[in-house]
Amino acid sequence: MLVRTRFAPSPTGFLHIGGARTALFCWLYTRRHHGKFILRIEDTDLVRSTPESVQAILDGMAFLGLDYDEGPFYQTQRIERYKQVVQQLLDEGKAYRCYCSKERLEALRECQLAAKEKPRYDQACRNLVEFKNCPYVIRFKNPDKGEVSFKDLVHGELTFKNSELDDLVIARGDGMPTYNFSVVVDDMDMGITHVIRGDGHINNTPRQINIFKALNVKIPVFAHLPEILEEGGKQKLSKRRGAASVMQYRDDGFLPQALLNYLVRLGWSHGDQEIFSADEMIQYFDLKKVHSSPAALNQQKLLWLNQHYLKSLNPEEVAKHLKWHMDDQIIDITSGPDLTEVVKAQAERCKTLKEMAEKSRYFYEDFKAYDEKAAKKFLTPQTLEILQLIYNQLEEVISWKAEKIHEIITKASERLELNLGKIAQPIRVAVTGGTISPPIDVTLELLGREKTLERLHRAIERGL
Repeated sequence: MLVRTRFAPSPTGFLHIGGARTALFCWLYTRRHHGKFILRIEDTDLVRSTPESVQAILDGMAFLGLDYDEGPFYQTQRIERYKQVVQQLLDEGKAYRCYCSKERLEALRECQLAAKEKPRYDQACRNLVEFKNCPYVIRFKNPDKGEVSFKDLVHGELTFKNSELDDLVIARGDGMPTYNFSVVVDDMDMGITHVIRGDGHINNTPRQINIFKALNVKIPVFAHLPEILEEGGKQKLSKRRGAASVMQYRDDGFLPQALLNYLVRLGWSHGDQEIFSADEMIQYFDLKKVHSSPAALNQQKLLWLNQHYLKSLNPEEVAKHLKWHMDDQIIDITSGPDLTEVVKAQAERCKTLKEMAEKSRYFYEDFKAYDEKAAKKFLTPQTLEILQLIYNQLEEVISWKAEKIHEIITKASERLELNLGKIAQPIRVAVTGGTISPPIDVTLELLGREKTLERLHRAIERGL
């Protein structure tokens, strides 16, 4: 059997972290089984769906590298197909027109709640045969008796009584299909073999299974993923409470490799392993190893993973992502060192690409002012001799390499009988404006001869 999965977001907002985790698990399962991964945009909510949200979903998928084999398919382009299947169910007596007014349904609900009953439609129109000339919706004729059982790949065997289910609306008064109906038609037409989604959909599954049965098609295998909780594990992650979007993580300086590694561990494990390449995720991923209990976000773990990838990925790969942040912070990289060399120098000192860009600005443009405390401590009359000596020595250097620079600073340390720190720190403040940078020889090499001498000269003049 060729495995076919689908990721089917509603474009009513950005691609948030929970949706991204679902997409990743679908993608991994498909890739492991050499199947097909399908992207479907469920945009039948015409009021809330927007082109901007569609683009945000596509951008998020692209950033994470979750490529799809088919799609994107849009439900709004399949309305006639849904109407065709609705008519089929009507013709076969498996659906019916419901003429109940909104007022009647609200009154029914109030009475049921007052009697402490579970609100559900009372099937008042279920057996009507005459056609009424008034507004109506189409309801699915759910079985009254028996049970719906299915084996969920995460939660195990689940059973629901048909008596607890409703004759759900499958087409609204304007003819638009409802969620539970359209997804069944889509999954049927697209040959979906495995439905992998959040466990908030568990209660929808028995209703959808009954529609699958009514259409006489094979029922997919279901796997409902555990909830994701906010930091601290006390509240469910929610868009309404500001669940971060995938692109916000991009903006905050996280690498896609780190975010994928982080996401895969939200509800899944492979022994005690924490670091996974994309190939390892595909190799090891198994829905049977997905936990049924909720997983909580942990920002410190994500930062740790991100720094790991900053240090371990090919610097050229990291540099591609760093460029986006340099551009975002309006740093002109044409007048400075190659970004790959900056990554090599800064990876140990930064946890995010945003931080790396901020801390690398002085390589490309002059700083406006010295850090006040740093200048007061390190740019003093006592350090003028150090700066002047280093300036004079560096001015003679033609081959501007870290090794030669290191040699000059070491000799100055010996000549002045000072440790390297007391030599390096005044230089660092003079050329970067602050006290933090890569090793001073690397910093000066990246800064370049012209900028280094210019800034040293300025610092010396300041102290005179």
